[in-house]
Amino acid sequence: MKFNGFIVAIFLAILIAYLFPEGVVLFPLKTITDIGIGFIFLFYGLKLSPTEFKLGFLNYKVHIVIQLTTFVVFPLLTLLCLPLFENGTASNLWIALFFLGTLPSTVSSSIVMVSLAKGNLPTAIFNASLSGIIGIFVTPIWLSFFLSHNASFEFLDVLLKLFLQIILPLILGLILQKFLGEFARKHNKKLSLIDKTTIILIVYSSFSNSFSSNIFSSVATQDLLKLTGIVVILFFVVYFGLALLSNFLGFKIEDKITAQFCGTKKSLVHGSVMVKVIFGNAANTGLLLLPIMIYHSLQLILIAFYAEKYRKRVLRAETLENTA
Repeated sequence: MKFNGFIVAIFLAILIAYLFPEGVVLFPLKTITDIGIGFIFLFYGLKLSPTEFKLGFLNYKVHIVIQLTTFVVFPLLTLLCLPLFENGTASNLWIALFFLGTLPSTVSSSIVMVSLAKGNLPTAIFNASLSGIIGIFVTPIWLSFFLSHNASFEFLDVLLKLFLQIILPLILGLILQKFLGEFARKHNKKLSLIDKTTIILIVYSSFSNSFSSNIFSSVATQDLLKLTGIVVILFFVVYFGLALLSNFLGFKIEDKITAQFCGTKKSLVHGSVMVKVIFGNAANTGLLLLPIMIYHSLQLILIAFYAEKYRKRVLRAETLENTA
């Protein structure tokens, strides 16, 4: 549960945005977050370990299950929730939920939790890394089906922004990996502070815009509770659905753990970055981040709980095997 400090900082940023919705302009926040986004993906490219990536490459059945769950099953499940929202695809709350469904998996927390649960770590590293790259393209493509009528969503402009702020730094990181990769992996914790600071600033900026525009005043408490309930149900449907599918496909316990942990995760980092790149300073960006923030907190707590259960189960099995 070492991610709690980050979560607390995010909620503090929201509280400050609520208390001071107009903000205090001491620094050029937009410029800082734009540069920060570039650094996030530069470091992402630098820290991709070719050796560990190759180790997980051949476990294709697990890869297919995880990537299809992340980018096909999850969005389709959020589509099934459409009748629960009065304004349908015009509902900001449903768009926010759908946005959550289209996001890639996390990297660091997926790997940490799979490691804790004694899952297949090379496969987790491969899938978490691959998911982040696929999400750069798939998330905006999914959104384009429902936001093409929105004046703030121009698909070609979005692609150009994605290329300049995300893809270009990622490619640069991959090119420089030969020279700086080992340094980046060695100082991963220190570099991640830049990532986290950027995300906190984006969250603050997004919620400041939403509070100052009174976007949340149009959302009833019962709608927020409904959204939270849907997010919780989504997690359990995907988590136990992946358990059943893993059993059906005959996955080993290590691969089942990896499928469940990587397939249920959604990335707050990518969500914050995508909101900033795609929607800029639009009034509803805070609302769009709401489901992923709820889900992110939920997945850390629940996956930590299930990771500990799996770890004890695997250790018991190993003990029985050694004494047999």
